[in-house]
Amino acid sequence: MQVNISTRHGDISDTTKEKIIQKVEKIQRFFERLTSVDVTVDLDKADEPNIEIIVRSEKRDEFVASYRSNDMFGSLDQVMSKLEQQIKKHKEKLKERGKNVPVDVLAD
Repeated sequence: MQVNISTRHGDISDTTKEKIIQKVEKIQRFFERLTSVDVTVDLDKADEPNIEIIVRSEKRDEFVASYRSNDMFGSLDQVMSKLEQQIKKHKEKLKERGKNVPVDVLAD
């Protein structure tokens, strides 16, 4: 899985980038078909950074979440929670897809 980090209106340190990558890579344990993750840190309001994450997968276009707060890593945790919910919901839909097939069709 490829992780891209970009910033708007400022820069973040390399150690902060590494911490973000470590947290973002954990999202792959929920769905193995993820191909890339784009993280955008917007520092337009320096006291309230906005974090937006776009996750792309093989079968579905993308999962998107963003959050703004006064703590960058708090925002990252909130975004990861939102993405986790979206991915779990998508995975459940994939599991349920084959369960409602009529018995007559399976007998053929």
